[in-house]
Amino acid sequence: MPSPFPGMDPYLEKPSLWPDVHHELISGARAYLGGLVRPKYFVRVEERVYLADDEKGGQKSHPRVPDLRIGEHPGHGGAPFTPGSGTTVLEAAEPVAVLFPVEEEARETFLQVFDADSRQIVTVIEILSPTIKLAGSRGRASFEQKRLEVLNSSRHWVEIDLLRAGTPSLPRELSPPCDYAAHVLRVERRPESHLWPILLRQKLPVIPIPLKAGDPDALLNLQAVLNDSYDRANYDLVIDYRADPVPPLAEVDAAWADQWLKAKGVR
Repeated sequence: MPSPFPGMDPYLEKPSLWPDVHHELISGARAYLGGLVRPKYFVRVEERVYLADDEKGGQKSHPRVPDLRIGEHPGHGGAPFTPGSGTTVLEAAEPVAVLFPVEEEARETFLQVFDADSRQIVTVIEILSPTIKLAGSRGRASFEQKRLEVLNSSRHWVEIDLLRAGTPSLPRELSPPCDYAAHVLRVERRPESHLWPILLRQKLPVIPIPLKAGDPDALLNLQAVLNDSYDRANYDLVIDYRADPVPPLAEVDAAWADQWLKAKGVR
C-alpha cells in the first residue's frame, strides 16, 4: 500500500522511525541509480564514523552525570559511621558501582558513485539525518568536514533533506521557504549550484546526478525511491495516521493534511 501523501510523508520523520526510513532510502536510491549508471559506473553505500553526542531523536539531552552508589559492608548491618579519635583505623575501602561516561561511535551512511574503470569517486550523495541538522553537534561537524573535503576535490556533491526539523545545511537566506530540499553542486559550476525547494504538498522532484564530463546526468526520481521504500518496508502497517505526525505540522499544513488523510480514508 503506498503512502497517502502525494510527496514526502511527514509521518516518516518520526525520530524513532527515521533510522529505518533513512536505511531504506539509501538502499532504494542505490538500487535506482545503479540500474541507470551501469556498466560505466557503480554505486556504493559508505559510512562516516564519529564520536556521538548524547543525542536522542535529534535533540541534545542534558549531560549525563556519573551516578555514585555506596554498597553496604557485610556484617555491619548498615550501621552509620561514627567518627572516633585520631587513632581510629577505618575499614579497607570497598568497591562501589558507578556509571562511567562512555563516548559511543555514531555511523552515518551515504552514497558514492564510482567510475568502474578507474575506481575513482565521481559523486557523493548525502541524505540528511537529524544529527546532521543539529547545530553544534559532532554529527553536524562531521558532515560539514566531509562536504568541505568534497568541495575541495574534483567530485560532485548532492544533498537531499527530507526532514522539516533542525537547522538546514544551507543558510536560510539562500533558499525560499520550503519544507524539504535537494541541492546539487557540480564541479564545473562551483560556486554556482542548484537548489530544489520542496513543499509538503508537492511531489518530490527528479534531480540530476552529475557524472564525468561528457556523460549525461543520471536522473534520480526521489518520489519513486520514496514510494518503493515505503512499500518495501510496509510502513502502512506501522504508521497511525489518526494521530498527528512528529514533529508536528504548521497549522495551515496540519489542516490540509487532516482533510487529505480523511479523503484518502486513513483518518
